[in-house]
Amino acid sequence: MNSVGLVLIGRNEAANLRRTLPVLHDVFDFDHVVYVDSGSTDDSVALAHKFDVDVVELDDSVPFTAARARNAGVRRLTQTLPTLDFIQFLDGDCELVPGYMEAALEHFKEHDHVGIVVGRNRERYPSASVYNAICDVEWNTPIGKLDACGGIFTIRHAAFSEVGGFDDQLLAGEEPDLCLRLRHADHEIHRIDHEMSLHDADMHQFGQWWTRMERSGQAFAEGHHRTQDGPEVMYGAETKRSWLFGGYFFAAAALAVLADWRWAALAAFYPAQAWRIKKNLPERIPDDQRGPYAASCAAAYVPQVVGQMKYHAKRLNGK
Repeated sequence: MNSVGLVLIGRNEAANLRRTLPVLHDVFDFDHVVYVDSGSTDDSVALAHKFDVDVVELDDSVPFTAARARNAGVRRLTQTLPTLDFIQFLDGDCELVPGYMEAALEHFKEHDHVGIVVGRNRERYPSASVYNAICDVEWNTPIGKLDACGGIFTIRHAAFSEVGGFDDQLLAGEEPDLCLRLRHADHEIHRIDHEMSLHDADMHQFGQWWTRMERSGQAFAEGHHRTQDGPEVMYGAETKRSWLFGGYFFAAAALAVLADWRWAALAAFYPAQAWRIKKNLPERIPDDQRGPYAASCAAAYVPQVVGQMKYHAKRLNGK
């Protein structure tokens, strides 16, 4: 009989936890559930206690990261379950879908070489905003073998321990970093054809989208910097594209327009790029989501460059 534990992380996610915790309590049969709280000021911790969930409250003297929270959750799990076999990671803004765990464990049983199993993560309200719809496309990954996955997944505890877990120091991009180390240790990441979770991005403003794209830019820069001398470089293409289209071209076009307004035609590059991206999207992306997602990809180059510059500025300043 496999021993399965769940690590749930969050910060000020009480509104979502009121929906997530009852489902975990009533539907799933985990051997142990740990909620790791990163300095919430709402009643997240009280809600977790209400549902008899083991709670870990992180010390705020050390910067909060999702990687740090997940590692802390696994440490508590292993203290409670010395024979822990599998770990399910879940974020506070997500709800696990009934039936997924059985499908994931069955896939592990049939594939000894698989270290991570992930299913379909969906936005709960994809039509609530264009930004939610964009997130839903991002979660719509191909079925089969992947290079990396997001933060909601099931992993063999042995594989997690073998590679040392998450890197606590990473503010973003901790999942691809973990997956890279797993693949180098001959563990595969598989996306199965099964619903896994519902996610509530709750994004309704341009500023939220911009911050998210900045964060992805930081992940690109940090991942690339950390692996550039290794056997496999992370985010090489993504880093180059964002610097080319969001940095050099954008700056040159802006200067040209300032010198002569007739150069404003250069701005047509970005709609053209969105059209190209839309045309090349895989068939699994619904028609009504293709346009917004392609536009987001084309526009994201600029905030991603900003995120990269912020990362390198902090790195050079020793922060």
